Amino acid sequence: MQLSAAPYEERLTAPRSWWFLCLLAGLSFALIMLPFGTLPMLVGLAGGTAAAAVVVSAYGSVRIRVVNGHLIAGEAKIPASALGDAEVLDAEEARAWRGPKADPRAFMLLRAYVPGALRVTVTDPEDPTPYVFLSTREPERLARALRTARDGADAS
Repeated sequence: MQLSAAPYEERLTAPRSWWFLCLLAGLSFALIMLPFGTLPMLVGLAGGTAAAAVVVSAYGSVRIRVVNGHLIAGEAKIPASALGDAEVLDAEEARAWRGPKADPRAFMLLRAYVPGALRVTVTDPEDPTPYVFLSTREPERLARALRTARDGADAS
């Protein structure tokens, strides 16, 4: 049996304030182009805003999904059967695991603007990655989806 919809899906979009920064970047380009005339200034405004928006959109387009027995986080695709227990981290604990507690071998999907996180141990003995650290706005729901996917993989 194959699931048609993902039991968990989240897009880590950039905060609204970052879109305001795109406008400020465009204004900066407009001021740089101002000595060359009105048309270059308008091109600078449009081009600078658009370039900044592309960067913010690309950075904020990362998705976390649990589908068909796999965790897909960004470009990583990990079978749920290779994952162990999931630990829900509050903002303070997540900050510690992003910094002094972090293992350089870990797979980390970080977004500083997302306060919560989930740390999932990797149980595959052939994988040198000790854990997966995922910034997420819904760590409890993601942990449940991973547990369900792992239990479904164990049953089959």
